[in-house]
Amino acid sequence: MRNIFRLGIAFLLWVGLHSAASAVVRIDVDLSTQTMNVAADNGERFEWPISSGRPGYATPRGTFRPRAMYVMVHSAKYNNAPMPHSIFFYGQYAIHGTEAVGSLGHVASHGCIRIAPENAAMLFSLVSREGARITVEGSPPGNFDIASAHHSHHGGVAFATAEHRHHGATALGYAPRQHTRTLKQWAADPLAR
Repeated sequence: MRNIFRLGIAFLLWVGLHSAASAVVRIDVDLSTQTMNVAADNGERFEWPISSGRPGYATPRGTFRPRAMYVMVHSAKYNNAPMPHSIFFYGQYAIHGTEAVGSLGHVASHGCIRIAPENAAMLFSLVSREGARITVEGSPPGNFDIASAHHSHHGGVAFATAEHRHHGATALGYAPRQHTRTLKQWAADPLAR
């Protein structure tokens, strides 16, 4: 009887650990509608407007995992623009907050996926705790082809590689700022260095 009890406890622990390890935030980006749907394992669900790559700038399509996360980075290529709560998912492409909230819902970026700063902070927190699976699909409004994805499988998840289609430009270059500021500091004075 003790062995059955121990076996039952071991099974419950294994199931609990397996469930915790497989919990991920599902981030589904629809380039056609310029929206992001977020589903957390804890039941939270959100739909937010985004801005993806404008004509001439590729937003990679495919399925990705976060590669790096920074509370604050600044664009080394685009006038040191702030990118609060960045979740890098493919090379130098990230989901991040933006000052240009009036452009959300429309293509406007150099290839990254922009969201409102408060949504970026919430998403960053969720992904920090649970990890994420990011799926980017669809074609942006205006019927321009921004990237083609070639899939390879790694651990059961397809990762996409994207071709840049913006006139031979190099990959977007972002560099973490030496002394990062908090979102609260950034919100109080977004242009401060």
